[in-house]
Amino acid sequence: MLGDYHQFPEIILRSVVVYLVILGAFRLAGKRHISQLSLIDFALILLISNAVQNAMVGTDSSLGGGIVAAFSLLAVNLILSRFIFKNKSSREFLVGEPKLLVRNSQVITSTMDHEELSEDDLNEAIREHGFASLKEVRTAILELDGSISIIPYPQDGEHIEHHLAPIMRKRRGKKRML
Repeated sequence: MLGDYHQFPEIILRSVVVYLVILGAFRLAGKRHISQLSLIDFALILLISNAVQNAMVGTDSSLGGGIVAAFSLLAVNLILSRFIFKNKSSREFLVGEPKLLVRNSQVITSTMDHEELSEDDLNEAIREHGFASLKEVRTAILELDGSISIIPYPQDGEHIEHHLAPIMRKRRGKKRML
């Protein structure tokens, strides 16, 4: 019922390898695909999960094999999350960093192109935040989770904090991050 215990180390190894490969593939796909899950993306995720099941458990389709695979995925996720939290360079490599899309109502087309975002995507985010047009947007940032933050121009007498300092410092450095 619980399966062949001798296969469990192989199931653990297979599960970890599949997890890392899928993580790398999603990282290459970009942030936009994380937050904007379309019907096509949803179908892809379902099919990938079905396709990699056998790669993780091999011929062991027992309850034990499935539990070992699931716990292996949870364990590697926990370990990787903690490692990313404690190690800034790995966080930037694996998770990425925010990207400046709009500055002073001007679209940064190079970033938009690199992130495969259309002006329609940007305009949709602007409307979702309650603004009518790009002219009202001081800054737009593509966040780590794929969402787009919109920062408007301040209203008369309103103070706006200097929110771009960390992003702009990276931009001015040797390696242009945004």
